[in-house]
Amino acid sequence: MTTAAGATRSSLSLRSLLPLAAICVPIGVSNALTWPFLALFLSDEVHASSAALGAFMLVSPLAGLAASSWLGRLSDVRAMRRNILVAGALAGATGSVLFAIVRDYWVLLAVSVTLVAISSCLLAQMFAYTRQSLERTNPAKASFGVSIMRTLLSLAWVGGPPLAALLLDRTGFEGLYFGAAALFLVVALMSARMPELGLRPPAEKDESVGAVRRQIVFAAIGLVLLQGGSALGVNAMPLFVTNVLQGTTGDAGLILGLCAALEIPIILWFGHLATRSDQHLIVLIGGSVALGYHTVMLLSGAVWHVAAGQVLSAVAIAAVMGVGLTYFQSLAPERPGFATTLYSNTLTVGVMLAGPLLGLARELGYRTAYSMSLGLVVLGLLSLFLGRPRRVTSA
Repeated sequence: MTTAAGATRSSLSLRSLLPLAAICVPIGVSNALTWPFLALFLSDEVHASSAALGAFMLVSPLAGLAASSWLGRLSDVRAMRRNILVAGALAGATGSVLFAIVRDYWVLLAVSVTLVAISSCLLAQMFAYTRQSLERTNPAKASFGVSIMRTLLSLAWVGGPPLAALLLDRTGFEGLYFGAAALFLVVALMSARMPELGLRPPAEKDESVGAVRRQIVFAAIGLVLLQGGSALGVNAMPLFVTNVLQGTTGDAGLILGLCAALEIPIILWFGHLATRSDQHLIVLIGGSVALGYHTVMLLSGAVWHVAAGQVLSAVAIAAVMGVGLTYFQSLAPERPGFATTLYSNTLTVGVMLAGPLLGLARELGYRTAYSMSLGLVVLGLLSLFLGRPRRVTSA
């Protein structure tokens, strides 16, 4: 009887993910269409200078950080997470349409710090909604359910970059951004059909809050640096492949898709492992693997070297970005919007950090982007090590 009940409850939890899966995939595909090729868009279509490119990729994430932080806190104190998803998707659709038709640098920057910034809350709010929903139906599997959603995000990245390369070849950046706008409209429609979950009951005060706060601070700094190294590598990769290794845009798209395909089984395995193992240790291992990946990229002399290195990249991303998400949620389980947005913002700040470094790499040579990434990863690992949970020993 207990086993059957548990199986039924687990089944219901999985079915509850289906509407969110219909939101997660188009969000992931829209990001995969546009984000890796943003630097190429600004360089080739807008003809931005190195300084303007770096400034755009610094200021835009900063605006996204501010918007998503405010919306994340708002979603924890007001029962409006579903409405935030709808508003963020509509903002993303409008911003994508404007990116498709406008080529003025300052107008695009204005769009980026307003509409695109608001849409940056989508992933964090979707993952927070997932956590909150699963904790009501199957708390023991909430972390694994989030990992499943993270796997769907990787699945979206399998097809996204190759599709982006195809759209660029056939329709240019206009088709790319109109396609992203259509995906955002799907997100808005599906989000509007979801129920509002309400607020979590207030949690009792925990005497260990100081230790948890210390972990959160060091974890946030560590993830910023690790994801900054990853963001720099991803943004530099299409330019590295096409300008240094003499590959094509299609090669870059296929490599990005390959990495995402490799991530899927690894994220599921790490997600299962995270339910019974130290999540902090798994993130540390992922950061260590990232050192190997950026070393491979730094030494690459051919496109196939870059493709082969995606095995290491997939392991690092699965551990750092997959388990890192549930690790942050476990540090502040009573505030899913805050915890998930804080994790999401580590990527945003990492992108901000990577922007000026990418502009510098444009002047020094795109290969140097990977030496910079190595330095960021080393510092990130140091921060995570310093923020490791302290073991209490009894006399």
